[in-house]
Amino acid sequence: MSPHSPCTLVTGASSGIGRAIAQRLSGSRRLILHGRDHARLEETRAACLRPEEHLLWSHDLRLAAEVAPSLTALLAAQGLAVDGFVHCAGTVHVLPARSASLEAVLESLNVNYVAAQQIIATLLKKRANPGQLGSVVVISSVWSQFGARGHSLYCASKAALDGMVRALAVELAPDVRVNSVLPGAVRTPMAEPVLAEPALAERLRQDYPLGIGQPGDIAAAVEFLLSKNASWITGQQFVVDGGRTINLSHK
Repeated sequence: MSPHSPCTLVTGASSGIGRAIAQRLSGSRRLILHGRDHARLEETRAACLRPEEHLLWSHDLRLAAEVAPSLTALLAAQGLAVDGFVHCAGTVHVLPARSASLEAVLESLNVNYVAAQQIIATLLKKRANPGQLGSVVVISSVWSQFGARGHSLYCASKAALDGMVRALAVELAPDVRVNSVLPGAVRTPMAEPVLAEPALAERLRQDYPLGIGQPGDIAAAVEFLLSKNASWITGQQFVVDGGRTINLSHK
């Protein structure tokens, strides 16, 4: 890549929704693919169009204090600039509130929210990323808007992410647009064991008017929000859930 070549950074690109986003964007953008597992990142890169153009960033986002230094070093060493950022990395702990250890709380916050904040802060610094950032899209969840037993850490960390989006959309306008995508249930490798349960599958069939989502459904929304077609959209929470959250039917 040439010095200060513009790229789009996608965290959580090693599988599921993150991999689908990377594949969809790879035909029109140079990518920095982030994940913890280098081998799985290589699989994502191989599945992308123009794989030779994309760079890998292996880093554990649970180590929040090291996110900014690691990214800064990568950009400097490779002569890169980031014009788009997609935060897809995430983690979930399903457990009752009384069993939520401080370790689990901090892991949820660090991966789902703090890492995104640290990456954005880094990309806004001219020395690290000279005036390139133009659009940010974070993958939140419909869980940020509702409650569920055992999901207090996940709901809270995704709500923090959405709160940051609204504030930064105002603070960074008109130079940077900031939006979030809120998926419902999506068929990913992580979700498949749960979705394979017959009772739950039937319940979801009733709850989702358009059926369970596919990773590509979320990738399409991300591609739109990054593009010039969304040039007058910022600070918004795009719900992509097959109609789940507007379905009040009782069957």
